[in-house]
Order: sequence, then structure tokens, then C-alpha cells
Amino acid sequence: MSHQESRLQTWCQTWLLTQDAISSYKEILQVYWETATGLVNACCDGLEPWQIVGLTCSSTLLAVWLHSFLFQPESLTSRIKKQFFKLLRRMPFVGAIIQKKIDEALNDVTSSLSFLKDEKDYIKALPEQGMSQPEVLQKMKEYSSKGDVRWEDGKVSGTVYSGEEKLTRLLVQVYEEFAWSNPLHPDIFPGLRKMEAEVVRIACTLFHGGPSSCGAMTSGGTESILMACKAYRDLAYERGIKHPEMLVPVSAHAAFDKAAHYFGMKMIHIPLTKTMEVDVQAMRRAISKNTAMLVCSAPQFPHGIMDPIEEVAELAVKYKIPFHVDACLGGFLIVFMEKAGFPLKHPFDFRVKGVTSISADTHKYGYAPKGSSVVLYSDKKYRSYQFFVAPDWQGGIYASPSVAGSRPGGIIAACWATLMHVGESGYVEATKRIIKTARFLESELRKIDSIFIFGKPEVSVLSIGSDTFDIYRLSNLLAAKGWNLNVLQFPPSIHLCITQLHTKAGVAEQFLKDVKDSIEDIMKDLNAKTTGMGAIYGMAQSIPDRSLVAEISLAYLDGLYSTEVPGGEKHMNGSPGHC
Repeated sequence: MSHQESRLQTWCQTWLLTQDAISSYKEILQVYWETATGLVNACCDGLEPWQIVGLTCSSTLLAVWLHSFLFQPESLTSRIKKQFFKLLRRMPFVGAIIQKKIDEALNDVTSSLSFLKDEKDYIKALPEQGMSQPEVLQKMKEYSSKGDVRWEDGKVSGTVYSGEEKLTRLLVQVYEEFAWSNPLHPDIFPGLRKMEAEVVRIACTLFHGGPSSCGAMTSGGTESILMACKAYRDLAYERGIKHPEMLVPVSAHAAFDKAAHYFGMKMIHIPLTKTMEVDVQAMRRAISKNTAMLVCSAPQFPHGIMDPIEEVAELAVKYKIPFHVDACLGGFLIVFMEKAGFPLKHPFDFRVKGVTSISADTHKYGYAPKGSSVVLYSDKKYRSYQFFVAPDWQGGIYASPSVAGSRPGGIIAACWATLMHVGESGYVEATKRIIKTARFLESELRKIDSIFIFGKPEVSVLSIGSDTFDIYRLSNLLAAKGWNLNVLQFPPSIHLCITQLHTKAGVAEQFLKDVKDSIEDIMKDLNAKTTGMGAIYGMAQSIPDRSLVAEISLAYLDGLYSTEVPGGEKHMNGSPGHC
């Protein structure tokens, strides 16, 4: 027998065996089918047709309800927990005790926040006759002088990133020139359109974007993050994902939670490692068919740690998922750190394959006025999902690039002017001073017993914790010495965000002295009770029912809009504090 005939015979035998196997499978399936139909028919035996139809409809509706109940942006565990605490608060006696504690917390907050009080009545209606310009300016001076904290002295964490008088005077003149401009009308203000386009292109260049990179200006970091999330949600919808999820480190900015809430996305919080970086393996395990975007921070706000962007980018490429890097806080520092002599350990921008978008605030270390930020994309195909177009409106075709329709042109012009005035050399020099100050403070703080620095911060934020005493006591004592630091939770900590104001002569040294003196006082009585806002933050973290914390926070927000002067035992509209 020839080789060819042998191969043909083998093929025929294989084909016959396959046919026998298929026949066997068919017979098995037939048996299962007959068994299943027999069971169904037995269940329906004795039922009338209308009953069968009713059961079918009821079962379908139950299945639809069960699906909608299980698959929601908020997890089932979170919803069950909320319902449990809601029922608990409705119980006799228990609800009254809880409400009493809430009222006590509200009163504590109100008494500790001086800015929620005013010794004079509020203006509640337009003056019958308009004030003269000198009168208005005098009134403005009165309002601007309110408050106990002087940011000019360099004792505030973040908040004001430059404050340089020469730059302030320039920005006032620029805003005067563009006070009435609006980028919604580029045909009327073509120069403003050019400025905005140039700001975006400059930012793309700084973050090493290619020819197809693009972006838009926004009102701040929150809007930049919202726009990226909206873009990736819509992209996910187009890809057939009905319930988009975002994988976000627990240390990422709360604007991602806001985006999930606004846009109906499910938030999957990814834990951190001991070094306060996002756990890449945990992120990999969380990836599913519903994942619409991955997120990292450069650096993150609480502890100033750079997430492992290269490692997460590999996941983004492997699973073909958009990847957003939030550089809102330190973006306009990290792009200049190499030239300032402080190169970062790992790349973070569009040079990393897989990074598809970046948010960065020009109104922080870009030193532009508040109300300006940029969101950047590696390719225009992503930005198109950010845009909104209403083609059928009676008022004409309405198209806008971000949340706002009309936008203040003066802010855009002032941002452009800031970039032009400071220039690369100015940014490099400012970055050098800030990082040098941050490294000095970190080195000295690590020498102090009973406190520690979280992780290995590379940029401008130093987060302080303690295993010896309640760190909020240190926050209170520093506040008494005029320092205004950020109070953090989970874990309890405080942080200082270093700006140009902290690079002034003597500021860093004074901070170290005040920290050492405060710790010395704390160590005299380790068991002393924490008071003020420190106690409120400590209490807030221990409450398992997070809706109570939210309730106090909502009352605080209400208080910000109150125009009633508190008197006696009455507190301002139940206005609480930063809980």
C-alpha cells in the first residue's frame, strides 16, 4: 500500500469515528432533552393555558428585576449595608440616640469653624441705589480681609501655589483685556480660541504627546477627570459594554467617584501596597469584560506617591483598555523635574505605551489663576467621545467640548499669559526650589522619633503618620501655631503640599521647629484626649454607617450658603465641617 493510500485510509477511519462520536452525542442530548421536556410537562400538567402564560410572564419579570438588582453601579454589598443602617435608624430608641450624636457632632463642627460665623448681617437684597466704585472696592477690601489664616506666610498646605506679586499684577491686566470674552463664540473672539489651542498644544508637548495628541481646557482638575471618564464611558457603550466599570486606586482623587456617580459607571476601588502604590496584581484580577478604563495617579493626593504607571500600562495594552493618568496635582512639576536635576525613577506620560489620557492642572504648579486645567489624549479618536453635540436644537446646532457652555475667556487668557511669562526656565527654577525643599523636609522629618513618612514620595507632598500617638493631635497643635495642613483618613494622617511659598527663607525651618515642639508637648501626655477637628475626623473614621458622615457633610455644605447670623445655642443651619 502506498503512503498516500495509507493516509487516505487513516483519514476515512478518523472520519467514521468522528461520525460515531457525533451520533453518540446526539443520542445523549436527545435523552437529556426528552428528560427536561418531560419534567416541564409534568410541572405544567393540570395547569390551564392562562396559568402557563401568567407563570411565564411572572418568571420573565422576576428575572429582569433580579438582573437589574444585582447589576448596578453600586455594589450589592454596599446597598445591603445602607439598607441595614437605614432600618437601624428607624428603630425606637436607637434612632434617637444616633440623632443626638449627630446633633452633637454638628454643634462641635460649627463651634470649631470660625469661617461659618460672621459678626455682621448678610446682604440679602440688591441695594436700592447702586454703590459707587470706591464703595464697592472698600466693601471688597472688607471681605478679602476676613479669616484668620494668612496664606502669604507660607503656612498653608497647597491652596496657593505661587502668589508672586509681579505675576498677580500681570494676570489682573490680562483679565481686564479679556473680561467679556467667551470661547463659546470663537468667531467673535478668534484670538482667545488661538490662546486656548496653544495652551493645549504646549501641554501636549510637555507630556511628550505625538502628532495625534490633543486635548481641551477645563475649569479644574475635577472637570478634566470627569471629561476623561465621560469619554471612556461613551467609548465603552460603543464597544457593547452595557455596565461600564472603572478600576481606580483607593488613593485616587474623589473626582473619579463623582464621575462614577454622575455618569452611571461602576467604581471598582483597587487597594494599595505597603508603599502606598496601587496594587497592580489586584488591578489585573479586577479586570473584566465590563472594564471601561484603568486609572493611576502621578502623584496621588493623599501621600504624594507615584503609581507604577508602566506596569498598569502593560495591562492596558494587553487587554486593550483605555488608561488615564491623573497628574492634576503635580503634573506641572513632574514634567520639569528631570531638567531641574531631580529625575523621576519611571516615565509617566505619553512616552509610556498604553497611556491614552492625562489630566493636569495649570492652576496648581502651572501658576495660572484658579479655574484652569487641561485634559489631554494620545489620539483624537478618544477626545471625540468627550464632546457633546445636539444637532436638532431649534436654536441651532449646539456643540461644546466640555461640561460648560459659556466659559470665562479671561481665565484662559490669564493661563496663556502665565505660561508665556514664566517660560521653561522659570518653571525649571521653581521646580528645583520646591523639590529641594520637599527633599530637605522629608529628610529632617524622618529623623524625628514617633512619626513616619508614608511611602517614598518623589514630588511635593509629604504625608505624616504615627504609631505612637493620635496624629490629629499634631494637626491641632500645628493649627494653633498658624499652620493649615490637610487632614487625611484611612489611615489617619496629615500632609503638607509644598509650594513656592514654602521655599521662602525660614519657612521650612519654622515648620520643622513647630513639629518638634508640638510632638514634645504630645509626648508629655500620650493619653490626652484629641479635641476640635481632629476629634471629629477620628470619630468619622470609626463610624461604620458612612451615610452619617455624609449627612454631617451635607449639613456643612448647607451651612456654606447660610445667610443667617448664629446666636446663642442656635447653630448656622446645622452647618458642619470637613468630615
